[in-house]
Amino acid sequence: MNPYARWRHALKGVFRIGQTTSIIAATGFAWATGERLPTPRVLRLTFERLGATYVKLGQFIASSPSLFPADYVTEFQHCLDKTEPLPFETMRAVLERELKRPMQEVFSEVDEIPLASASIAQVHAAKLITGESVVIKIQKPGVEQILLTDLNFLYVTALLLERALPKLKFASLSGIVSEIQGCMMEEVDFYKEARNVEQFRAYLEATGNTQATAPRIYPEASSLRVLTMERFYGVPLTDLETIRKYTRDPAGTLVAALNTWFSSLMLCESFHADLHAGNLMVLTDGRLGFIDFGIVGRIAPDTWTATMAFIESLGEGDFKKMAESMATIGMTKRKVDNAQLALDLEAIYGAATTVDPLSIGGAMANDNEINKLMLEIVAVGERHGIRFPRAFALLLKQMLYFDRYIRILAPDMNLFEDDRISFLGEDGVMPKRLH
Repeated sequence: MNPYARWRHALKGVFRIGQTTSIIAATGFAWATGERLPTPRVLRLTFERLGATYVKLGQFIASSPSLFPADYVTEFQHCLDKTEPLPFETMRAVLERELKRPMQEVFSEVDEIPLASASIAQVHAAKLITGESVVIKIQKPGVEQILLTDLNFLYVTALLLERALPKLKFASLSGIVSEIQGCMMEEVDFYKEARNVEQFRAYLEATGNTQATAPRIYPEASSLRVLTMERFYGVPLTDLETIRKYTRDPAGTLVAALNTWFSSLMLCESFHADLHAGNLMVLTDGRLGFIDFGIVGRIAPDTWTATMAFIESLGEGDFKKMAESMATIGMTKRKVDNAQLALDLEAIYGAATTVDPLSIGGAMANDNEINKLMLEIVAVGERHGIRFPRAFALLLKQMLYFDRYIRILAPDMNLFEDDRISFLGEDGVMPKRLH
């Protein structure tokens, strides 16, 4: 990087820190003059004003009940990642700079009105010059530098707080910020997202799975900040009425989704960790479409056996085994009373199975109910001194999503007794992970 570029980056960093400070100061002034909203809500609204980094931080908080207090996790479920779209000419400049050629040499048409606009990227419908319908995910200009500046600022702040307040070292604020940084920087690396998709597609091909698919990636029209993918047409897995137009067997489609995802836990390098209704579609040809692999999870080998035992114990209603596996999965510094933990889990499990998802209004409410159940399970663990790794919380959340889909598409299905669901091996034993 030449000296001019270094100075330009430094000035942008200083400007961003100044912008952050002014927004935080405005929030503090509003608080001092009487605008006394609950602290989690104040923080969430401030994060939304601060932009991309803090919106993603808010989403990280929302999906990490093992790391943050329950009232903050609940509030950040409302953290909005929908922004006003940037002018198409701005996005076109990014597209052409990344692809190193004029847009018309790659695409025969591009819809200037985006399908979606979030803090990090905009998505536009398009057609390649070879005729394929695609979507283009284009990273907004300057996002990566903003993320780096903000995350470095947060890291230094965390270190200073840990020095000033030694008790905070127990919470490992700087360690949490480092983990957040790793997750966020993966999201702005579209090469990594492309690899996640390709690994999933390779897994489907290797297992002969023709019931599910993920978008084809077009490398010749992609880069670090541009991702061009096959466009899917279909509906969310919760749209039962329309699904019936695409398939005569909605329950069978759900079984295929369950088998596909469970098998990916064992046979793919990562698992899709954001399976809300918008990311799991029933396509017009009846196949399942898994989309948006920006958030994936990875399970450490030493927790895999215990995780499978936990899932198996759910089906058996064996709360003693569930308690033992939770104690193995989590991190604890004290002896766990497995008998009492089992009783507490049984109470949570009983309450969870009485929830009626059809009475839940809208996707956000549905996500809130799922998050509530997840928080209750994590809270039970914490009362017994167990802290779970984030990957387990992500895994559990997907399980709860599937629980909702079962209640909508196949309410009579028993996840752990239905012979069509093959996440158990042929001998009825959880297979070992291959990676």
